[in-house]
Amino acid sequence: MEKRKLGKSGLEVSALGFGCMGLNFLDGKGIEKNEALALLRNAVERGIMFFDTAEAYGPYTNEEIVGEALQSCRKDVVIATKFGFKDALPTAGLDSRPKTIRAVAEASLKRLRTDYIDLFYQHRVDPHVPIEDVAGTVKDLIQEGKVKHFGLSEASSKTIRKAHSIQPVAALQSEYSLFWREPENDTLQTLEELGIGFVPFSPLGKGFLTGTIKKKLEDIDRRNVLPRFSEKNIEANQILVNVLSEIAKEKDITTGQLALAWLLAQKPWIVPIPGTTKLHRLKENIGSTNILLTTDELSKINTSVNGISIQGDRYPEILDKQIDK
Repeated sequence: MEKRKLGKSGLEVSALGFGCMGLNFLDGKGIEKNEALALLRNAVERGIMFFDTAEAYGPYTNEEIVGEALQSCRKDVVIATKFGFKDALPTAGLDSRPKTIRAVAEASLKRLRTDYIDLFYQHRVDPHVPIEDVAGTVKDLIQEGKVKHFGLSEASSKTIRKAHSIQPVAALQSEYSLFWREPENDTLQTLEELGIGFVPFSPLGKGFLTGTIKKKLEDIDRRNVLPRFSEKNIEANQILVNVLSEIAKEKDITTGQLALAWLLAQKPWIVPIPGTTKLHRLKENIGSTNILLTTDELSKINTSVNGISIQGDRYPEILDKQIDK
């Protein structure tokens, strides 16, 4: 698989990463541990070398699965994990105090079965802790050899600049896809100016851009808390999938592959991290890295979707308040 560098950090990863959250957290069901281990190892065999987890996924259990799966090939992969939620629970609030960051780092190292974290993200910006203190703490961990690179997630341009002045930010992880294009308003310009890589999570719109979500989700599905995934909004937003599906058919690829190929074509320092629990979806996602969209094709996609207004907020109020704006 093609390699990409995350900005000017020198951190080289596969063009496509693997978002591990859904293995046991996102849809409320997950898959058996042995299936998850096999899927992650299969991803490595197929060229993926960038894996994204967090203490909050589970909590804790996701890191344990990733650590066990990748232990035998640790030197060949890049592992990203995160700190920032109180007691590793998003609903409990934010906590990026220096002592908490250090405690999370030590615990994550053990669960990941490693002596260093390649990329350590602040999961959400904590308004009660100066970002300079956060960056300074991670800088100390880097000097100690426990962390290689510093990252931010869902951070505003103002926060990114402040953090970057203390400790260079290697990557920003935020949502970005044809289902959520807000980063185009300001974030992408800031990242390009500062030489910071971009790691879009939910590059398939939390599954919506695959075209497989056409009705009300199962009650156990965690996406039910997201206004965008109400039954009414799922129906209203089908227009986007329908448009993309027609374009994908013309190119003889899947709608999901089109969405990933579009994202990869935006900037050479963008590395999406789609997640999956199924081997055939993993193969499908990887196939997107071999799809080159021409200038005309990209223009057609943009022209076709620019007039579509997506219905429903991205997050419920309790989670939206945690977004740095």
